[in-house]
Amino acid sequence: MTTPFHLFFLLLSWLVVANVMPQLTLAEEGIIVDGAGYTLHDAESIKGHDEQTLEQDPVCDSSRKPKIVHVEPDEAKPGHTIHIKGENFGTQACFRGVAFSAAGHAKIDYKFVDDTTLEVSVPDIQPGMSFIDIVAGGGNARSKAFLVQPK
Repeated sequence: MTTPFHLFFLLLSWLVVANVMPQLTLAEEGIIVDGAGYTLHDAESIKGHDEQTLEQDPVCDSSRKPKIVHVEPDEAKPGHTIHIKGENFGTQACFRGVAFSAAGHAKIDYKFVDDTTLEVSVPDIQPGMSFIDIVAGGGNARSKAFLVQPK
């Protein structure tokens, strides 16, 4: 014997299978999500720029993943300059930056020397272990632990 509940469930299942009910979506076309696409790297969209701007825009090689080979010295005080040696840092136009894990979102002063070398000023952070991250056109790389000495 079929109960009203079974009939309701059967009818509801048929509506779903027959695609009579509207499809529910989590996102609509054209919605901007912060942290995705151009907004992720605070880069301007090319929409609306002239041809000359596009021609001057660097072409970065995303197939060459950067690698940190070593940091010289492997410990330093805030304000001192260290050298990061590695591979595939790319070009100066495509290099995005340096970060210390213990410094949060603080801006780190650095000088791009070439595809394998960076000169970096140790930020004014608490003494202790920190990782150094670099972001280049081909991705990011992380160093082994670096010791920030007391001032």
